[in-house]
Amino acid sequence: MPASPTALDRLVSPDGRPTLGLELPLDNDWGATRLRTDQAAGRPFGVPDLTEHARLARLADSLGFAALWVRDVPLHDPGHFGDAGSVFETFTHLGHLAAVTERAVLGTAAVVLPLRQPLLVAKAATVDVLSGGRFVLGLASGDRPVEYPLSSERTSTLVDGLSATTSGPARRLGHARAWRGTRAALPRSRRRPTARRPARAHRPDGPACHRRKRPADAEWVAENAEASLDHPRPLGALGLRTREWRALTIGSAPKPYLTPMQRDLPANPDTPAAAISLGLRTGRHALRDRLRRMGVLGVAHVSFTLRPGNRPVEDLLHELAETVLPEFPSR
Repeated sequence: MPASPTALDRLVSPDGRPTLGLELPLDNDWGATRLRTDQAAGRPFGVPDLTEHARLARLADSLGFAALWVRDVPLHDPGHFGDAGSVFETFTHLGHLAAVTERAVLGTAAVVLPLRQPLLVAKAATVDVLSGGRFVLGLASGDRPVEYPLSSERTSTLVDGLSATTSGPARRLGHARAWRGTRAALPRSRRRPTARRPARAHRPDGPACHRRKRPADAEWVAENAEASLDHPRPLGALGLRTREWRALTIGSAPKPYLTPMQRDLPANPDTPAAAISLGLRTGRHALRDRLRRMGVLGVAHVSFTLRPGNRPVEDLLHELAETVLPEFPSR
């Protein structure tokens, strides 16, 4: 009998079209109206309102979104990043999502491993058990400079912690095997993450890291990864990155390429696509065209961040489900 699809497999459509997920929080707290309200209340920029979060997560799950992703931002760094990031604890949030959803893949995008004890991170496999095998574990080196001095208090590098992450607790839970290849292409003398983009890993039974900038780092990631979860890019740069990823993973089982996208969806469906920070402001017609082109370039999964804009999140979820998801259904 063929093996049951893993959580990562469920993010890959067999016909090459990208599946669509959501990056939490399900909030529009970057919109102008909400910003004025937060400023009046003295609320720090980017701290989401979770009052309706369980209801909205259930709604997204029932509407057919392929995944719900939770970020891990350990420290507030307004000087470099402005917003507060995902200030709520990642694994507590995932356990809650496992209880209130039934279908959507639940993922971390991504846990900053150098700031955590790897064996305790391995216990995140508990989410996989509670959710019925819907969990994808993402690991990162971190991309906020305020985090780097703290990394020496935990594990020295992302690479050094990978082996430990899926041994011990995760193995005893029956949802992990040894990471393939624990040797580090990164020099062991590099004791902390640098300011380069984070390497990320996915699912408890094997890592999936996005490539790093140095060739040796990229080769290590491609050898040890199950997928790539990279930062959003314009189409030209995206095409270069997906081709590089395919070239690096030739000879292995297919390894999907995943990417997030910040989305401001105006009510006018004919609004042309315009770049915003890490994403697009676009009506649904241009959005469908962009997703088609991303699929041709080799993108397997796109996760939307709905925080920009002023429209209620519930309205956005329904519009996307009715007008965009039918062309890009989850597996």
